[in-house]
Amino acid sequence: MHDLSPAAQEMARLVALVPDDHLDRPTPCGTWTVRDLLGHLLAFSAHFIGVARHEAGQAGGPPAELPPDWRGVADARLADLAAAWREPSAWEGEGSAGGLTMPRAQLGVVATEELVLHGWDLAQAIGAGFTVRDEDLAIVAEFVAGFEHVPQEGRAGLYGPVVEPRGAGELDRVLALAGRDPQRPVAAGAG
Repeated sequence: MHDLSPAAQEMARLVALVPDDHLDRPTPCGTWTVRDLLGHLLAFSAHFIGVARHEAGQAGGPPAELPPDWRGVADARLADLAAAWREPSAWEGEGSAGGLTMPRAQLGVVATEELVLHGWDLAQAIGAGFTVRDEDLAIVAEFVAGFEHVPQEGRAGLYGPVVEPRGAGELDRVLALAGRDPQRPVAAGAG
């Protein structure tokens, strides 16, 4: 078990900073706009709340359409996500995401990875600062490293091609493994 609250709170902070006129800006996620990324946030957070609560029938799928009150929905959903994963039962047994069944403990890692990487993506797209706890970054680093030597066709839809890290920090290394280059213009980013 680990606490998703700090990563969820950082994402909520970033969502609150998104002005309406930034919704069509590009992100480091391939062809996704900020609107698409926020839709993905709503979809994955709903799915991982269901996973944590052992609820069947939750679907991941493509980015959701943004409701008119998307900021409030995202804020509430991120709080629910963190609360759901505080329950010890969230980490027990198996669940599904992306068509794969795996231990819920691993799915909690995936939820953390989604919050951290897409939090950075959103921060880049809107020109905001981004912070991540060392504990969360270590979890994401271990997860992303598992895909380091997977051929690009096996990474498609998950991460862009591995890039050479430009900085010396752990965040730069993790971003590079996930196909993200902080020095590259956002419009040319990874998936």
